[in-house]
Amino acid sequence: MIPVPAFLANPQRFMVFSRWAAPMFGALAVALIAAGLWITFRVPEDYQQHDTVRIMFIHVPAAWLAMFAYLCLGIASLLGLVFRHALADMAAKAAAPLGAAFTVLALATGSLWGKPMWGTWWVWDARLTSVLVLLLLYLGYLALRASIDDETKAGRAAAILALAGLINLPIIHYSVEWWNSLHQGSSTFEADQGDRLPAVYLTPLLIMGLGYMSAFGSLWLVGIRAEVWRRRARVLSLQQAGG
Repeated sequence: MIPVPAFLANPQRFMVFSRWAAPMFGALAVALIAAGLWITFRVPEDYQQHDTVRIMFIHVPAAWLAMFAYLCLGIASLLGLVFRHALADMAAKAAAPLGAAFTVLALATGSLWGKPMWGTWWVWDARLTSVLVLLLLYLGYLALRASIDDETKAGRAAAILALAGLINLPIIHYSVEWWNSLHQGSSTFEADQGDRLPAVYLTPLLIMGLGYMSAFGSLWLVGIRAEVWRRRARVLSLQQAGG
């Protein structure tokens, strides 16, 4: 078994793995999301939310992936900062725009759900505000990397920001419990009650969640591969210019 730092220190080994893993996850994502959407439009209306309940199958997985992508960003940043592994830094850089996209999708679909449920597109609710902070962390990370010309310094500075932002993840998760919140609590699993959602809603939700996860995995691998090629091309051009 290859230790994680050793794996992340070997771009060639990663390129071999990702060459088949990225399309595999991509195909899996298409199949799962297509099946999930098909089931989504066949589930019955909710007795309270009516047809609005269908937004949940888009919104909830997007919120899951927004947080998961930031966790991946944080772990990759830590490995890049501590072990100085270039591939870990590339993984962090590739995760940021994907996480930002999922966060935008979560906020947009949450707003679409909030209008009929709360009567407004936006409230400064603890959950919504902390997710907005998550988006700002993603954008701040991308802006910081873009503002520093030196690749190594940019990666280190952005990694410190990413690690500091990890504190926001438990705030997002527990915000509905720590503060009075209009946002509903977890409706998927409860430690003392098991599944709270009926199977007719839980099944498409989990299928969509797996589809989103597969899509993220595929796009993340593609993004890292693109960054590897970009840096290789840059090194080659510098060598040719110096020679």
